[in-house]
Amino acid sequence: TASSDEDAEEWRPPKPKSKAPNKTARGTATGEKKTTPRAPRKPAAGRKTQAAKSLKDSEASVLAGMERKKLDNDYRRVSFIVSESYQRDRWADEGSSQAGLGVKKEEVDAEDFTFDEPCLKKQKTSAACMGKPTNLPSSEAQSLRNELNMNWDLIEVLSHLTCVERWVCANIIMLLREENTVPFMVRYRKDMINHMDADAVRDVQMVYEELCSLAKRTQSVVQTLKKDGVLTAELEQNLRSCRSADELDHVYSPYKKGSKLTKARRAKALGLEDAASALMNTPHTLDLRAWIKPGTEGLSSVEEVATGVEHILADMMAKDPETLTYVKTLCEKSFVSIQSSVSKSALKEKEQDIDKFQLYFDFTCNIQRIQPHQTLAINRGESLKILTVKVNIPDRVKSDFTRWCINNRWRPKTFAKEELHAIIRNAVEDSYKRLILPFLTRSYRTKLTSAAEKESIAMFVRNLRQRLLVCPVRGCVIMGVDPGFRHGCKLAILSPTSQILHTDVVYLHNSNQQREAEKLRHLMTKYSCNRVVIGNGTACRETESFFADLISRRYFHPLDVSYCITNEAGASIYSVSPEAVQEMPDLDPNLRSAVSIGRRVQDPLAELVKIDPKHIGIGTYQHDVSAGALKTALDGVVQECVSFVGVDINICSEILMRHVAGLNAGRARSITEWREQHGPFINREQLKLVKGMGPKSYQQCAGFIRINPQTLSRYALIYTAPEVPEKPAAKKGKGKTGVNVSTSFNPLDQTCIHPESYHVAQRYSTHKHTRTLEQQPTPLAKELARTLDTTPETLKLIIDGLTQPPGFDIRQIMTHTDFSCLYYNRHVLAV
Repeated sequence: TASSDEDAEEWRPPKPKSKAPNKTARGTATGEKKTTPRAPRKPAAGRKTQAAKSLKDSEASVLAGMERKKLDNDYRRVSFIVSESYQRDRWADEGSSQAGLGVKKEEVDAEDFTFDEPCLKKQKTSAACMGKPTNLPSSEAQSLRNELNMNWDLIEVLSHLTCVERWVCANIIMLLREENTVPFMVRYRKDMINHMDADAVRDVQMVYEELCSLAKRTQSVVQTLKKDGVLTAELEQNLRSCRSADELDHVYSPYKKGSKLTKARRAKALGLEDAASALMNTPHTLDLRAWIKPGTEGLSSVEEVATGVEHILADMMAKDPETLTYVKTLCEKSFVSIQSSVSKSALKEKEQDIDKFQLYFDFTCNIQRIQPHQTLAINRGESLKILTVKVNIPDRVKSDFTRWCINNRWRPKTFAKEELHAIIRNAVEDSYKRLILPFLTRSYRTKLTSAAEKESIAMFVRNLRQRLLVCPVRGCVIMGVDPGFRHGCKLAILSPTSQILHTDVVYLHNSNQQREAEKLRHLMTKYSCNRVVIGNGTACRETESFFADLISRRYFHPLDVSYCITNEAGASIYSVSPEAVQEMPDLDPNLRSAVSIGRRVQDPLAELVKIDPKHIGIGTYQHDVSAGALKTALDGVVQECVSFVGVDINICSEILMRHVAGLNAGRARSITEWREQHGPFINREQLKLVKGMGPKSYQQCAGFIRINPQTLSRYALIYTAPEVPEKPAAKKGKGKTGVNVSTSFNPLDQTCIHPESYHVAQRYSTHKHTRTLEQQPTPLAKELARTLDTTPETLKLIIDGLTQPPGFDIRQIMTHTDFSCLYYNRHVLAV
């Protein structure tokens, strides 16, 4: 969006880049949308910060009643937040019972998890914090300052842009520099991040990375200008004071190679910079006639000298921080609008897509009220040269700005003649029209685009999380159906453990329907299959009608059959992917799609992680946002969901394992190879023996990995250890031979408790107040946490891990709220 200050060139939306877009301020994570930072506000009552206020008082006995109420709210938080209002498929049944589908409700406190709304980010308030206010260690802070080498404080700017307290920002920076993952921070470092949810932490992380990227680019610009010999001390200070990419481009653009020599630089080359300085500081001594040099272009007359001085002053005004801040303040108080209209070229050439943008042929909207999808639609129409777009700033802004400049900021320090005052007035008008107005236009367009991209990505994130966390349907044989007309309906019958029992093709939409129906009945009876999952693609309605008719006539009696419609987006792409070929090498791609459709209901999380999130059909305008930012956000959500649900390390696939916090494709492959060579993992500590698993990787992933004793029992029945030939002893200091690990099963390995807290869990289990704390946790929690030398957050996590039933899955709680809404009615298709 940078351009020369010579002309007010028309703005064009930037092409998607690989890096994340410039972040806008975010006050809360509750769905509020805004594009500019605003003053922090106190968190709403009833949130976690109520508990924070009570932590000032050390005497729990005096405030027992208040502590009980406030800490109770604190303990009922969740490591991550997801919306309850997600779309789910519903089992359709005609005269059949749903009793077999219900998941037994465990005796757990459903309020331990909150899925209704995201928690507020902590605002900068004077109240006591819930966690540990800390500052970066002096050596770390100094190293960070040396790396950035900017004129602003990173923590202060980060706190301002994200509306998060300084101490939380300092902790997040420290945790990120220590290579901690977001899921690990959200679950096991709650006290340090003030109970922020994963989305809020990712927002802070993205802004932090953007500021670091800005500092690196600034350093590169400084080096380039120094090499070109145009860097001055004042210019370097202006560059290092920039807080956004827009500001940096505004300062740097006149000095870019290939850009035209600006009017101000030409005037400075003629030596008129001293005359401009004299006009502002000592105008009574300035005589423009003394600067005349006959025969020299730009200095041959008083008028040319005055024009050169005007250009220098205009450039100074356009780059003055105080001046830019004032004009932005005026714009914020005025009605600034964005306007779009159909372009003449589009009308002349009659573009094919022109009708799609009819809503924006004569469109005007206040920039503070325009919706994100409208911004993206306007940008797309402009990029296709169908629309022309401009930002309208009221004339009152210009008049107020001119008056302020002449009477205040750019008023000469001493008496000046009328002709010198005229030069200043001309410079102000020239600066506003030629430099400041285009800068404001670019700034508004960039901010609107950034905010729209952010909201679009946020929608992707919300929808993806909802899809991944749909409760799995376990314990039954399922038939996956990929419907079709000409090439038939592809079938895949899957066991309760998602193993492929049978694949076939039936032609339900031709003249031999009776024969195909008998074939279906034979297959369903043979494999005791009573659940049918139909993809929502071509021929979905006809296939649904066919099954509904058979079920209504009790054609599959004595089986109690029901069906559902599920979203098959991405199934075809996955069926020809290298992962699908490796997993199902002998199957036709069409049959692989049927397998994927069935598995999406059996375990949505395990199946959908195999597909690129962009192909699941979870958002709009994905081609109009930054590809890098979208991928980063979606990968973060997948990692968050997989980690918080947890994986059974002895049965999970390598693809699923890649998305666990602290693991990657290489470590997942190493774990799979270790499992094949040595058998199942007996405990978490054995992960230290895996190639590539260092202390930091182990710390990040250990809490999200489960060792299920039932899986170990099944392994014991079918597993035979391979004969491994003896190898010579490894050289000292190489490999994992020096790692001593236990070979016995640890019951805590099947919980969410992190190995670093096992000693606390053991002391807690033998404490005399354990039973009382589990029944009435709030009164004794703080005191007991102090006794056990841990934090209340860690103690709460230990209590949850010890009281939750074996095999506890947070997705079960989500569906218990309204299981009948999990699947669509048979007359409604999932879209």
